[in-house]
Parts: sequence; structure tokens; C-alpha cells
Amino acid sequence: MSNYRYKCFDCEKIYSKEEVEINLIYLCPDCGEVEKNTPLKGILLIEYDYDDIAKKISREEFLRYPTGKFWVYDFLYPIDFNNERLKKIKNQLDKISLPSNNYLIENYEAKQFAILDDTRNPTLSFKDRASSLVALKAIELGINFVSAASTGNAGSSLAGICARLGLKSIIFVPKKIPEAKRIQIQSYGAELVVVDGDYDLAFDICLEISGRKKWYNRNTAYNPMTIEGKKSAAFDIFISTKGKVPNHIFIPAGDGVIISGLYKGFDELKKLGWIEQLPKLISVQAKGSDAIFRFYNERKFEFKNANTIADSICAGAPRALYLASKAIKESNGDIVLVDDNEILFAQKIISEKFGMLIEPSSATTFAAFQKMKFDNSLLLFTGNGLKDVSSLSFWNKQPEVLSIDKIKEKYF
Repeated sequence: MSNYRYKCFDCEKIYSKEEVEINLIYLCPDCGEVEKNTPLKGILLIEYDYDDIAKKISREEFLRYPTGKFWVYDFLYPIDFNNERLKKIKNQLDKISLPSNNYLIENYEAKQFAILDDTRNPTLSFKDRASSLVALKAIELGINFVSAASTGNAGSSLAGICARLGLKSIIFVPKKIPEAKRIQIQSYGAELVVVDGDYDLAFDICLEISGRKKWYNRNTAYNPMTIEGKKSAAFDIFISTKGKVPNHIFIPAGDGVIISGLYKGFDELKKLGWIEQLPKLISVQAKGSDAIFRFYNERKFEFKNANTIADSICAGAPRALYLASKAIKESNGDIVLVDDNEILFAQKIISEKFGMLIEPSSATTFAAFQKMKFDNSLLLFTGNGLKDVSSLSFWNKQPEVLSIDKIKEKYF
């Protein structure tokens, strides 16, 4: 069992795990704020006794752990696997394992790059990393209902993971959710609430109702487990590369939680003395959803409605905006914008050249890599293309129906 505590990102006040978890606290009680169309304040981050961990396990021992199974090194996660409720499902943990062979090396136009391919996860999304940790914490706390607001991937992820572990899920989505993602959520047996509005409105109403109902809430950044779960990607990259992490990592960014999680994971590896410096984290946003880009360059947040083909990263008010901005700065990284045409072209190249069907948000990383072409780079592919087949119709023409005679004329 790990020894950990909660610390506010903004005011840096410390809270014990008992205080936070018994009282179902999500944001800092002193400075936490949830306001409409505004980034969160008072995000709680989890800290461990890194000196003690480093004394008990070496870098070489950690590198022998398997990827995709974070529970095998539970000392870096806020879960008590000795809890009686979790003991009962111990033999079910493999249901939420990630693929062990998702670190790939590819070449394009004389440039080599690596891929962390999370499109083959249990529900075909990077979001499974967060949903799994959220679900396990709900079980530990004795809560059977888990809620979330989502543009699609987080919702289908939570619904699928909850179905695997025997929990009930309630998912709030915007009215413009892609049909494929809506159907996925419903197919996993979740209770679906379609909000007459955008993702930001779905986020707010989900919080309000979850608080009244005492459901465990998965909303991104709001629940500390979401950042904590996504940091597992940093550990998988560290293990997959045998400790030789890439210089640059391209990360799709909407709410800013993925880059925040990656930053936390690599920062913990540095605190443990297992890496000397952080990789440069390159945040990639669509031009139609550029709130992090604008804040990072102007140091001022202004809400604007977001609109992009990459719906998974379409957020006008990134909930982890301030933490994401710190992740870019502290890693000496950068932030890049790509437009919808560049995204669709990148999706086409990845499909045709590498046989990988990825959704538009994932394609942003390849589009950005093509612009910058750094050496020793890794791209995150965070969602399978089957999650949003409508985007594929932009570059796949409706085929002509041919008679048998025309077919013979064409090929004989």
C-alpha cells in the first residue's frame, strides 16, 4: 500500500488522504472553484514519499515491470489493494489491462518516430488509463455509481470499464456527440444524458447532479484520479524504452489533462532519480479549439466557443489549463496549432501508410510532427478511428456501384 497525501496545485495546502477520500473532496476546500466556462482552480495532486520508494526499489527493478498493468507497482498509485472490496476483484484486474505491445517505431519521409498506440486499449481509447483508476477508487470507497461528462471517449471509456468491473455509469454528453461514440456509451449499458448544449455545459450539470446524488464523479481534472491515471503513460514509455525516454512527446490537448498526467509521471521519475531530465512535452491543439495556446502565449484566459473536426479535444474552457501550461513550461516544451485540413490529411496518411485507423484528435500529433520534424520524437495516438467514422468520409469518396460487365471491363 502506498503512502500518499493530496496537495493543492494553486495554494499548495496539504490534505491527508483520509480527509479527502472520506469526505469525497475533489478540489481544494480552501481555494477550489468550479465556474461556468472557466478552468478549474484548486486541482488536487497526489504526492508520495519518493525518497522512501527509491530506497525500496531500484531503477533496474522498475524497468522489469510489465507495461499496461499499473497495479503491479501500486506504490505509485493512491489505491489500497488490501481493501476488502478490491481483494474480491483482484482476479479481474486483467480485464482492464492495456496491450503490452503498444510502443511502435515508424518511418515517414526519411524521419523515424515512435508511437504510443492507445487505440487498442479495452475501449479503444487513452481514457481507459484514467477510467480504470477512477473505477478502482470507487470500489475501494464502496460507491457503485460513477458519473462523467464527456465529448465521447471518456464516457465510452468509463462505461466500458464500469461494465467490466460491475459498476453502474451515468454519462452526460453534449448534443453534438458523434453518433459512433453515443452508440458505444449506450452499448456498454450506461445511463446516457444528452445535454442541450456543449461539453462545458455537460461538465457543469454533471457536477451538480453528481454532488446531490453522491455519485463518484470522473470529470476530467476535477477528480484527482484522472490525472493520476493518465500518468501511467509516462511509466509505460519509460519501461518500453528501457529508460531512454524520447526527447520530444507530441500530445493532443483539449482539457489539458493528458499532458498534465504525462508531466506528473515524468516528474515523479525524475524525483525518484530514474531520469535526469524531463522530455519536452509538445501540446497540440486544433485551431478551432486553441484556449491553451492562447493562454500560454498571452497569459490570459478568455472563453471562446470551440469548434473542430477533432471533437475529442474540443473544449472552450480547458479544465486543467493552468496545470497544462505549467507542464509545457517546466518541460521546456512547446505548443502547436494545426487546422482541420491538416488533421484530416494526417489521418489519411497514417491510415494509408501505416495501416492504423486513428480519430482526428490523434492525427493532430502527426500533423504537428510534420511541421516540426524533431529527432527522437514520440507521438501519442489516443483514440481509434472507428470512434468517429464520420471524419473518414471527408477523404473517402462514395464508391460507384459497378455492374458485372463494368467490373470485367475494368479488370480483365
